[in-house]
Amino acid sequence: MMNSADSSSYDLIVVGGGINGVGIARDAAGRGLSVLLVERGDLGNATSSASSKLIHGGLRYLEQYQFRLVRESLAEREVLLAAAGHLIWPLRFVLPLHRGLRPAWLLRLGLLLYDHIGGRKRLPPTRTLRRGRDPELDPLRAEFRRGFEYSDCWADDARLVVVNAVDAHSRGASVEVGTAFESARREGREWEVRLAAPGGARTVRARALVNAAGPWVERILRGSGAARRGAVRLVKGSHIVVPRIYPGEQAYTLQNRDGRVVFMIPYEGTFTLIGTTDVPFDGDPIGLAADAAEIEYLCRSVSDYLPRPVSPGDLRWSYAGVRPLHDDGDQNASTITRDYVFDLDAPPAAAPMLSVFGGKLTTYRKLAEHALAQLLPTLGVRATPWTRTAALPGGDLPPGGYEEFARAMRGRHGGFPPTLIDRLCRAYGTTAERILGGAVDTRGLGEEIAPDLYEAELQHLKDREWARSAEDVLWRRSKLGLRYDRAQAERVRAWLGA
Repeated sequence: MMNSADSSSYDLIVVGGGINGVGIARDAAGRGLSVLLVERGDLGNATSSASSKLIHGGLRYLEQYQFRLVRESLAEREVLLAAAGHLIWPLRFVLPLHRGLRPAWLLRLGLLLYDHIGGRKRLPPTRTLRRGRDPELDPLRAEFRRGFEYSDCWADDARLVVVNAVDAHSRGASVEVGTAFESARREGREWEVRLAAPGGARTVRARALVNAAGPWVERILRGSGAARRGAVRLVKGSHIVVPRIYPGEQAYTLQNRDGRVVFMIPYEGTFTLIGTTDVPFDGDPIGLAADAAEIEYLCRSVSDYLPRPVSPGDLRWSYAGVRPLHDDGDQNASTITRDYVFDLDAPPAAAPMLSVFGGKLTTYRKLAEHALAQLLPTLGVRATPWTRTAALPGGDLPPGGYEEFARAMRGRHGGFPPTLIDRLCRAYGTTAERILGGAVDTRGLGEEIAPDLYEAELQHLKDREWARSAEDVLWRRSKLGLRYDRAQAERVRAWLGA
């Protein structure tokens, strides 16, 4: 392996700082490879922060007979829940019966399979709901008399990306945000890669190249001259956020007459997240936004179930991203496989390149493990997989789990507002102590730049998590942007200088 101290030569260069790229970089660094991860924007600034924020098996994928994907996803749900209990937590989903759509027997059969196909251990099983007995149906219109409740998990998707990058860095990987891939060419058994950053362009070398650029995977292929055997299909998914529209901590899986489902999910305490759409997309995903037709579709979908309709005027926020799916020839954007596919270009006596097509948030760790299983033999490297049992930064919680940890933190830091401690615990897990340091109250955290946001946290985000702008802080590493007005957001921007 190459000397990781040589800043111009690496075993592996990973292009793309989304969930798949950071997952591969973390796994490779933990196996002793010298790794450089480059991301032209912010970590997770595209697809990986624009998801439905679920760690789930994908109940509807059973209808498409994607049993391997569902099984792997459900197994990974257990692994990730153990690795990052501060960022991932159980959520119960209510699936009401809708007359004229999928019948009760079919849903019950699917949920029975869903309960058992992935080796569920931590989460409670499915149960049947009836109006008058189970309050989970009360927020819906009176015509919805029966339903089912099943388990999945919710995740802070953008922070999951960041903590994987933090862990990769702690294991020796170099992580460079604001650094763009320009081109690459093979020089025998090495890649010569041209990178561009605000400080200027430079050339680095690597024994292997991983193309995890998500929606831009084909652009990287064109810029490297590598053989292309896969193709990407872009599917746009949009979400809206409205003030909380029902009581309780349960989410809802709502069937639509077009065969799709839309989720209603409790979000950031006082909001409801609604999504998603599936719209074919052809263009550059930078600056993507939910359009009026998608917003109307989501409002109409949930209003079919609610006593009081949701309208576009209720929106507090909306976001959109594109899923870079492997083109399997399916013409229906909703049924294109969400599974991942690798394209390994490894000619004899030449440096290999692995391109990643597809994938989903839930399977990123397993995807990384499978990617290295394909790539390492071409480098003559043998290294044991290790991530299955390793906690992510902040995820080394006590045996009692997150609730015990948060309760102990509130007791240990009684001089702070409990709401602040709760937010720091949820965002940072055990690494929250790095922000609090030896402070006994908020005066030890520096100036309060915006409500509940102090200089100590901003410095941590800047120094340890690569945050460079107010958007990085307010909409990815936190969702405080939902609660701040323009003047408060501007104070954060002024402090960061961007």
